[in-house]
Amino acid sequence: MDDGRWTFLSNHGHVVVALARDPDARTRDVAEVVGITERAVQQIVHDLVEQGYLKRTKVGRRNNYTVVRSAHLRHRQVSRVTLGTFLDLLAPAPHP
Repeated sequence: MDDGRWTFLSNHGHVVVALARDPDARTRDVAEVVGITERAVQQIVHDLVEQGYLKRTKVGRRNNYTVVRSAHLRHRQVSRVTLGTFLDLLAPAPHP
């Protein structure tokens, strides 16, 4: 939904939510869900891995992503909140 209005989450936030929901998602799939280019997703994933929010594991020819739930959000106003707490609201783990 891109109607030209602002949203509460940045593209980085949307990408991490998408990968928390589907750790095996391809860059193409994440780009489609978030509404940005594949190249933008690649750069955001690079940022998230480099800053310790995601771990990337190669599985055959594909990547699998693990969210580092213990990592803290970066902005000083919310730095006491972990990524796991944030994701519990937006991408809760499925119940068995």
